[in-house]
Amino acid sequence: MARLGIILHGVTGRMGYNQHLVRSILAIRDQGGLYLKSGERLEIDPIIVGRNRDKMEELAKKHNIKRWSTDLDGALANPDDQIFFDAGTTLMRAELLSKALDAGKHVYCEKPISDDLQVAVDLARKARASGLKHGVVQDKLFLPGLRKLALLRDSGFFGKILSVRGEFGYWVFEGDWGVPAQRPSWNYRKGDGGGIILDMLCHWRYVLDNLFGEVKAVSCLGATHIGSRVDEQGKTYACDTDDAAYATFELEGGVIAQINSSWAVRVRRDDLVTFQVDGTHGSAVAGLTKCWTQHRVNTPKPVWNPDQPQTIDFYQTWDEVPDTQAFDNGFKVQWEMFLRHVAEDAPWPYGLEAGAKGVQLAELGLRSWAERRWLDVPALEF
Repeated sequence: MARLGIILHGVTGRMGYNQHLVRSILAIRDQGGLYLKSGERLEIDPIIVGRNRDKMEELAKKHNIKRWSTDLDGALANPDDQIFFDAGTTLMRAELLSKALDAGKHVYCEKPISDDLQVAVDLARKARASGLKHGVVQDKLFLPGLRKLALLRDSGFFGKILSVRGEFGYWVFEGDWGVPAQRPSWNYRKGDGGGIILDMLCHWRYVLDNLFGEVKAVSCLGATHIGSRVDEQGKTYACDTDDAAYATFELEGGVIAQINSSWAVRVRRDDLVTFQVDGTHGSAVAGLTKCWTQHRVNTPKPVWNPDQPQTIDFYQTWDEVPDTQAFDNGFKVQWEMFLRHVAEDAPWPYGLEAGAKGVQLAELGLRSWAERRWLDVPALEF
């Protein structure tokens, strides 16, 4: 039996706790680890690290985690722990990952890897030069709905892909009339690394690059629709960064993608995120888990007539893609891939270079908004 020690930083936050600690690392631990190609079982041994001693101790007791610490430097100095993972704040991430690389640790992290492109590129170069394994979370590629889109693409269902339309978001309560906000207040403060363009264009970069074609150009309009909100302490604060983004992308091969991202939109669609892909032979609409298709032979023939109520129930003209396999939690699936990459050099396409590309698109999106124009997306050199 082999062992991998994993330093987990930033797992008290919503995403770090739910998706990475509970549904990934502890789930892998509780299933007995992973079996490698050699037949050997890989056991994972996590240590959670954070600044708040009481939180760390409480978390460790709740989930039967044997090791916890408030001393990050001490954890990085332990040669028995080979991997460092960070899901803390964006503004701290690059420095923490750089320190972990200096300590000889393989690194894995949430996105964005920085709010500054040059910092992100320098970090990716450092990771490549170190010879250590490195990766960034690309969770939406592992959603069942998007995996079904990839299956349709690989089968040739779409024919030539023409366009992609994405709708992401939901109403985040302002916190001023009895319903608490369901996102942290730092999301709406630029100085804390907030803003939906920095957050979501990093996601859309890897989704578009991997599923539909490399992003070649971007036009983005941001907005701060809600000017003030109430924070976790009940105090009103000014929102000084974008809470919505309306972006158009030109992809390799002439595919046009349009994605709206908003924390100030009410949902009337199939899911909190949906992607519609239109091709010459067929179209598909995918949410987080489900996917519906319409082939060209099943496409209805609407006729525009504003004087008559619509006679076609358009939702009924689509067929759902069945679940032909069991889909595990997407974060856990990617964690298992990275652990195999470290333990047995299994394939891994999501290095920190991918993280830098996400930061690049977010930075260009913000610049496009400021300059009110299209911008090309140049290739990055690592």
